[in-house]
Amino acid sequence: MSSNSRMTVATHALTWMALNCPKRPDGMVTSDQIASSVNTNPVVIRRTLGRLREAGLVASQRGRGAGWRLARDPGAITLREVHLAVDPGPLIGLHPAPPRQQCPVGRSISPVLERAYRQAEESMKSELARVTVADVLKETIDLA
Repeated sequence: MSSNSRMTVATHALTWMALNCPKRPDGMVTSDQIASSVNTNPVVIRRTLGRLREAGLVASQRGRGAGWRLARDPGAITLREVHLAVDPGPLIGLHPAPPRQQCPVGRSISPVLERAYRQAEESMKSELARVTVADVLKETIDLA
């Protein structure tokens, strides 16, 4: 099994946009430009940006001068918002098939795990709410 990287790709794209959109007269960048930094296919970036657009974090323009821009200041976009935009489901899921109810573990494990997973997810979301795209950009540039 591989790890889900949608959050990382989205954060990378937004951080790159925070650095580069202000440098352009129209504030627009293309998915090809972003994909070059992320080192992925532009289709992956467009799909990710579509989810971020639905969440109100980026905006797009079609036609002449087409591209993407940040819809809000990078200091006002938290990683929690990014996470909710691209990974809205639970952080850790239960097995899709119900456990065997005749087993003492199978009969009672689901509610115990649901509670533990819910608490872990809330802790993670609280931590992500403390970090903005501007914070990520600053730290990234400081390390460069």
